[in-house]
Amino acid sequence: YDEPLQDAMLRETRMYFDELLDSNLSARYLIDADFAMLNERLAEHYKIEGVQGVQTRKVQLPAGSPRGGLLTQASVLKVTANGTVTSPVLRGVWLLDRILGSPVPPPPANVPAVEPDIRGATTIREQLAKHQQSAACASCHRKIDPIGFSLENFDAVGGWREKYRIMVPDAKPMRDNNRWVSYQHGPAVESGGVLPDGQAFAGIREFKSILLQDQAAIATNFAKKLFTYALGRPPEFGDRRQIEGIVQRSEANDHGLRTLIEELAASEAFVSRE
Repeated sequence: YDEPLQDAMLRETRMYFDELLDSNLSARYLIDADFAMLNERLAEHYKIEGVQGVQTRKVQLPAGSPRGGLLTQASVLKVTANGTVTSPVLRGVWLLDRILGSPVPPPPANVPAVEPDIRGATTIREQLAKHQQSAACASCHRKIDPIGFSLENFDAVGGWREKYRIMVPDAKPMRDNNRWVSYQHGPAVESGGVLPDGQAFAGIREFKSILLQDQAAIATNFAKKLFTYALGRPPEFGDRRQIEGIVQRSEANDHGLRTLIEELAASEAFVSRE
């Protein structure tokens, strides 16, 4: 992780949103896409070949790539990680609130945080399973954890991984990604889960497919977030019909992001704001 990578990560997200807006692409592109905004440094991080130079531009993703959309962009994955390690809880809470529009309440004050076991004796999945044994935690974690685990194949800076890294005392340095490192490879990453409605997925690709089954819900949550940004307050019960109307009128343009913004700007709530 270095400054050129950080700059490329931020630029990808900003240019991606610009592309959605300029081309009036559907709100479903927040979830998945067949392209990304890359330069050579970020493409190397994503292990995508054939991208050269420092200029960030639109790049077609290879078939089967886990990238595409906002969820798997390194900038998002980094800010939803817990410092130098991943946290399915943080990522799950972010997805529920920002993408699905179903925020969960904060945890009780007396519940300790789940810290990763860097020795690899137990996996984060095993630790969270024990965490759910508490009645105070179970109801929320049944919603949070499966969604958070969908992104578990991505490390703290958004790189793809198949196994966790663990620290083994007195272990010899090993070669990984063409460099010598002090960590060792630990247990395999498990990124599957079962959602509260019973739908199962085996990784990020299947999870994205589930989210895309209800594209109107994605557009609705985007409209609500946009409403909050534009009016400086979250929607109230009385605003529900206006938001429904914004989403319905945008349907003719496949819930395009620019159309959603234009419909909000023309809405009574925005025009008559004080």
